[in-house]
Amino acid sequence: MILRVIGFYRTSCYEISVLGKEKTMTDETKEEEETTEKKRTDENVIYVGHKPPMSYVLAVVTQFQGSGSDEVIIKARGRAISTAVDTAEIVRNRFVKDAKIKDIQISTESVTNEEGRTSNVSSMEIILTTKKKSK
Repeated sequence: MILRVIGFYRTSCYEISVLGKEKTMTDETKEEEETTEKKRTDENVIYVGHKPPMSYVLAVVTQFQGSGSDEVIIKARGRAISTAVDTAEIVRNRFVKDAKIKDIQISTESVTNEEGRTSNVSSMEIILTTKKKSK
């Protein structure tokens, strides 16, 4: 079965093609998608890598203010954990003063390299939340 999806969540129309049959989603079917989209938080996850912390700070602040999210998850592995902590602290202390740390989760992931050897890598998730301002 071949599935091709064109479009994004924020657009008004999806084009889904399954085995050559195309279907365009309307606003009625979009309402069903919105409920499942709220459960899925992939759009609120920031993956931290080797860039400077301010690059990730911009992404977190954009998620809070641009998309109106009240929760952002910062994820990092290995040496990037210190950058993730710096990112969370810069956001909390300089840019989004009402941001609170909801939870911090640490774990170890087993990663297999190209040669077939497995190694343990530390990982961390920092969950930042803000209170929605009532209008």
